[in-house]
Amino acid sequence: MKSIRLLAIAVCGITSFNLSARRMPAAEGKFEPTWESLSQRQVPEWFRDAKFGIWAHWGPQCQPEAGDWYARGMYEQGSHAYRHHLNNYGHPSEEGFMEIMNEWKAPAWQPDSLVQLYKNVGARYFMAMGNHHDNMDLWDSAFQPWNSVNIGPRRDVLAEWEAAARRNGLPFGVSIHSAHAWTWYETAQGADATGPLSGVSYDARLLTKEDGKGKWWEGLDPQELYVQNHAISRPADDNWWDWTEGTARPTPDYLDNFFNRTADMIGRYNPDLIYFDDSFAPFWPVDSTGLDVIAHYYNSNAARHGGDLNAVVFAKKLTPEMQKALVWDVEKGVLDSALDSPWQTCTCLGNWHYDRALYERDGYKSPATVIGMLVDIVSKNGNMLLSVPVRADGSIDEKEKAILAGIKSWLDVNGEGIYGTRPWSVTFGEGPSTLTGKPLDGPGFNEGRDTPYTAADIRFTTKGPRTLYAHLMAWPETDEVLITSLKGVKVKGVRLLGGRSLRHRSTPDGLLVTLPASTPRPDPISPTLRISL
Repeated sequence: MKSIRLLAIAVCGITSFNLSARRMPAAEGKFEPTWESLSQRQVPEWFRDAKFGIWAHWGPQCQPEAGDWYARGMYEQGSHAYRHHLNNYGHPSEEGFMEIMNEWKAPAWQPDSLVQLYKNVGARYFMAMGNHHDNMDLWDSAFQPWNSVNIGPRRDVLAEWEAAARRNGLPFGVSIHSAHAWTWYETAQGADATGPLSGVSYDARLLTKEDGKGKWWEGLDPQELYVQNHAISRPADDNWWDWTEGTARPTPDYLDNFFNRTADMIGRYNPDLIYFDDSFAPFWPVDSTGLDVIAHYYNSNAARHGGDLNAVVFAKKLTPEMQKALVWDVEKGVLDSALDSPWQTCTCLGNWHYDRALYERDGYKSPATVIGMLVDIVSKNGNMLLSVPVRADGSIDEKEKAILAGIKSWLDVNGEGIYGTRPWSVTFGEGPSTLTGKPLDGPGFNEGRDTPYTAADIRFTTKGPRTLYAHLMAWPETDEVLITSLKGVKVKGVRLLGGRSLRHRSTPDGLLVTLPASTPRPDPISPTLRISL
């Protein structure tokens, strides 16, 4: 990585970065930046076995504790984020998002304690956020001076997260969201339409590097943060996320900078997983830079593992052909049926960025909701990546800790039927919840649309040819459970996980299992039956 660092030169205590430097060389290997070539990859078995990961979706947008997409919404007059900003910081023409970045100090952040807690809860991999659409790199970035070492906490956030994950024996992942800064920040080009500051441009258009003389950001160029020296996508409300007709096209310098920043991160922290918050791949289909990065990552990872790829890359809205190259991530959503390829749901206890109002009104998912989603996802060949919102100061609140304790309690009893399992070849499940479809909304967003699970809703997982797990999605009101999917199947034995062997018999309608009526339940959320075939 020495060739990368030579592009950064210390001047007067502030690092000067050549952000327009040409693209650094990509790692060589068998993977080329095409969908066909990337389809040679195999999903590593450790990921298929892991099933459950925890994500620290944490960065400077958590500083206001006002929910998601603050750095975009604060430039939209009348929005919740805009009103919050006026009331707590000032007008966005004078107090822009870069001021929030500088205020984010994270004095209570203890990455070792958090990762140890996540592992103890049952997470089998850990994901940290490397950057968001706000365009601040959360590491000692060689290609983005707006980073967490130069401003804000003045700590290499990714380095500390990675060290904590390695010490705890968890595969380490990094999420990269910065491809969309180009269009996501377009609201910052605007101005109030009404009011006393009507027509006064927000800071993203006004400020230049020269304006920082004598200020905390002296030596930094706001235009390298906001990247808004370009035309706005048209129509602005619709064409700014996917790179479709009307979206403002990124420049070659912007694309090269994205590649260099991401390759810099890969070279420093050797992540086992990379999550791209993009449809298909970053910048696809208008440019191949996203595929260039993925090929570089696959080749560099394979080189570190003796030629065997041991990495996972996620992206959204993947076609069946693209799913051969990447792992499909479904945001806040669940598929209707099992998928042949491993996939992942990413979801959150609350909002992605910490939202104090949600905390105050008890708006988090319950342990039962999380477990219900996890079981359903795993039965369909998926993993769950759960974000636990982190406060501005780097801590998590007591309500989140209680929810995590509930998840741990269930996994301690029933994790045998989750970790290391595979879908049942016969069916993923039975019951009322399997009869109605819940179509995805774009990249996902269909969670919570179904009615609460009942004991008639069952999901199945397997280990080998002789062990079947029947996950009852709720405790039944009676002591008998009928499993219709086992009609005509010879069963040798049934045991309640965390309990004892159970009486069972075959009937013309399926397998009838008698649950213990008087003993304490192993866990209050839901039971799992281990069925020997």
